Formats: sequence, C-alpha cells, structure tokens
Amino acid sequence: MTAEGFLEGRRLQLARGVLLQCIMGGYPPARFYGSDDGDLALVADPAQIHRLPWSDEPRAMAICDADELSGESSSLSTRGQLKAVIARYAAHGLAPVVATELEFFVFAPNTDPTQPFRPPVGLDGRREDGQSAFSVSSNNGLRPFFSEVYKCMAALGLPRDTFMHEMGVSQFEINLLHGDPLLLADQTFLFKHLLKEVALKHGLSVVCMAKPLAHTPGSSMHIHQSIVEIGSGKNVFTDSNGEPTSMFRHFIGGQQAGLADFTALFAPNVNSYQRLCHPYASPNNACWSHDNRAAGLRIPASSPVARRVENRLPGADANPYLAIAASLAAGLHGIEQELEPSAPIQGEFAVPDNLALPCTLHAALERLKRSQLARELFGSEFIEGYIASKTMELTSFFDEITPWERRVLAAQA
Repeated sequence: MTAEGFLEGRRLQLARGVLLQCIMGGYPPARFYGSDDGDLALVADPAQIHRLPWSDEPRAMAICDADELSGESSSLSTRGQLKAVIARYAAHGLAPVVATELEFFVFAPNTDPTQPFRPPVGLDGRREDGQSAFSVSSNNGLRPFFSEVYKCMAALGLPRDTFMHEMGVSQFEINLLHGDPLLLADQTFLFKHLLKEVALKHGLSVVCMAKPLAHTPGSSMHIHQSIVEIGSGKNVFTDSNGEPTSMFRHFIGGQQAGLADFTALFAPNVNSYQRLCHPYASPNNACWSHDNRAAGLRIPASSPVARRVENRLPGADANPYLAIAASLAAGLHGIEQELEPSAPIQGEFAVPDNLALPCTLHAALERLKRSQLARELFGSEFIEGYIASKTMELTSFFDEITPWERRVLAAQA
C-alpha cells in the first residue's frame, strides 16, 4: 500500500483462504478456511516495520499479524500459532529462548529447471569446485554480494553471530543470536527475504531448498532452545549445582513425543525428504545425545548456564514461525505431562523403531492426520487446512514424471 495510506492507519484486509494457498498458487476447498472466505485484518507489528535497504526506490515492509475482524488471532496464521505457544509458556512463568542456524546455497541463475544448479562465477572468473567448509577464503569470489548482505543486515537490525562456508559447494550458514522466539522467527524470515533480494541485484540465485544438489549435504534450519524463568532469567534446564533438571528431561521427552507427529511441519516439501533420507548430519530420528550430530536432538557442549536442546530436524525450507512453534509446543507438552526421555545415545547407533521419523511427505502427512497431539496444540482447523494444502502440493508433484523415471525405466520390460 502507499506510505500515506499506511501512516493514516488504513486497514489492509486479506481473504482468509490466502493463508492456505499452496506453493503452486492454488487453494484447497473452501471448507478448510470458511465457506464464505471472509476477510482477515493484517495488523502491522510496530517493531517490525523496515525500510528495505537494497531497494533503489524507497520501499518499506511491515511484518503483520493476521487477525480475525473480531480481533483475535486467526488460527490459520503461523505467526499467531507461535505467539500462542509463547503465551502458554508465560502462563507457567516461563519464557522460551531460541536461536536459528540457517544454511543456504548461492547459485548462478537457473533458467532451465531440468538442469542442475551450478555455482556462480566468482571474482576470479571461476566456479567453486569441491567443498570449502570453514575456509577463510571461501567467499572471496562472492565478496561484493556478501558485503551488501552484511550492510543490509545491519540496516535491518539483524544481529549475526557467525557466518561461514558450509559443507556443500557454494553453501553457507548464518547463526542468528539467541533471543525471543517471535523475534527470531521474524529475523529468520527477514534474512531469507534479504538474501534472495540482494542476490538478484548481483545476478545470483539464493536457494533455500532442503536438498538442491545430489551427492551434497542439504540445508537445515537447526533450532536451539532453552527456557528461562520470567523475572529472574534463570535457565530452568540447569539447577543450582550446574546439573540438568527434571524440566530439562521432560522438555526432551516432549520433543521425542512430538517429532514424528510434527515431521510434516518441520519438513514441509517433497524435497525435504531428499535431505532426511540422505542423513549426512541431517538425522531423521528422535534420538537425543550429548554433542552427537547423528541425533535428531543434540545437546551442544556448553557451560551449564547455556544448556540447551538443538532440534536438528527442520530444513532451510521450513516456515520459521511454524517450525519454532511446533518444536517449543512439543517441549512444553513434555514439561506439562512430565514425560521422560529415552536413554541418550553416543557414537554410532541404530535408531529404535519408536524413534524413527516418517521418510516421505505422504507418510508425514498421514502421521499428522492421525495426531491427536497436533490437534490439541494447534487446533483442528489449522491442522486440517495445512494437510489439505500440502496434499495438493504432493498431488501436483506426482502429476509429473521425473527425468530419472524416463532414463532408467523406459527400457525396462
């Protein structure tokens, strides 16, 4: 809308069904969002109104809540779902703290989707070949791009902890500083938008697919989670002697109870399971461990005051609001029900059947469909609408025949 209209407080309204629009652009039947498809109000968060520093002409973006016209948050809004989870913690006198680690690839433009992605040509006139994890010179060929990324992050108030080259060819990772979950979800969303916009200015393509390249590690969005007491700020995962608390155990128990049911929320696309089914540091299990990257729930090495649980399941393609909401909701469920986790694992291990996760989008949606826990935590309207939208996407995928099928199966008897 115009700046004048925004500053006058003009209300922007949105058809309710848009919140269930699938990635191809279509919508599930109207019964999933109200047969009238009435309006929602987009209410700007005053703390999340940003002048866009990469835009040549003055432009701004406001992150909004999607509220019913009666004033309450829409159950179809993933930002609203996250706010509701945070409120449930507050009712216990607790505040969750999270940090996200987002991985992404920087590619040359890909105008023919039948061809693989390729690294861009760098300042040295060459494409990156091989893997340069943690190399001190690995982004030299893309320095103009990253220099503008850093400047735009500063302009948007996005503090960064570390930035590094990851395992894949032209793959990078940013670690955002820990803080309020809603703030971190907003920052993760803004950072992904920033990356793609700045990349276009530099003739590049940033891809946050979970698995854009074969034979290469995928891209994750790990979520680090701890809980503090409101008021004191004390980490409730650690007692006065520096030892883990029962609340720490129960949080892990809740994560284990919810991860399989919520896999479709953490891994929302067909491609997500390419990453999980080739689990190079991308575990498709609900095991937990002290500092073992093969476990879906990892306890990083840290001081007692920084004790936290890292959920390694979500991919870079996950909705940050929904992934954080689902992870925190599972942990709170464990605390409320005093659930005990399995024994921790170390080294190489076999995943027990009860801690294995769905390995296809179809299986994950079927698990979500049967989950009473998901309906209790997020409401039937949201869960049924989400499944309906994702089922449309899965059907669209199956409407196409892949090059592999034509190449390998056409000559078979």
